[in-house]
Parts: sequence; structure tokens; C-alpha cells
Amino acid sequence: MEEKLSIRVNVADRFYPLKIDRSDEEKIRKAAKLINEKVLQYKQRYSDKDLQDFLAMAALQFVIKLLESENRFEVAPVLDEVTDLDEWLDDYLTKSGISSFK
Repeated sequence: MEEKLSIRVNVADRFYPLKIDRSDEEKIRKAAKLINEKVLQYKQRYSDKDLQDFLAMAALQFVIKLLESENRFEVAPVLDEVTDLDEWLDDYLTKSGISSFK
């Protein structure tokens, strides 16, 4: 069993101690870096907001991208269509007297 790694991750000028699998370290540090970069972009663009607003806007933007990505790679509707087509073809072949490939 792999021992957990203790790291400190900086997100928006706060440090968070985490115990993680070693294999997740790069991913977690990259995520924190992306959040910090996005927060910095918002800080530079909007001077009348506070850090909480920047974090909220960054979170919203990342979740929107996540949802768009999930929708782009959603295969369930395609599988449903293929299953329906397979059933239709099987029925057609059976009614036509052509043996099925199953």
C-alpha cells in the first residue's frame, strides 16, 4: 500500500495541507497553479472586487469548462442510438429471412 504524501498547496495566497497519493501530486499542484493564474487574471482586470469574488469567478469558469467537456465526450446517447440501430437491423434481417450475425 502506498504511503500518503504530505504537501502544502498555495491557493489564492493561502496554504492548505493535504495528504495525497504520490501519483496525484503533479495533478494537484497543476490545479492549484491554474487556479492561482486565473485569480491573478481577475485581480488585474477588476480592482474593485475581493479575493472571494476572484475565487468564485475562477471556480465558475472552471466548472463551466468541465461541464462543456463532459457534454462533448458524452457517449451514452451515441450508444443508445447504436443499440436502437442494431435492434432495427436485427428485426429487418429476421423479417427478410436473412440470418443474423449474432
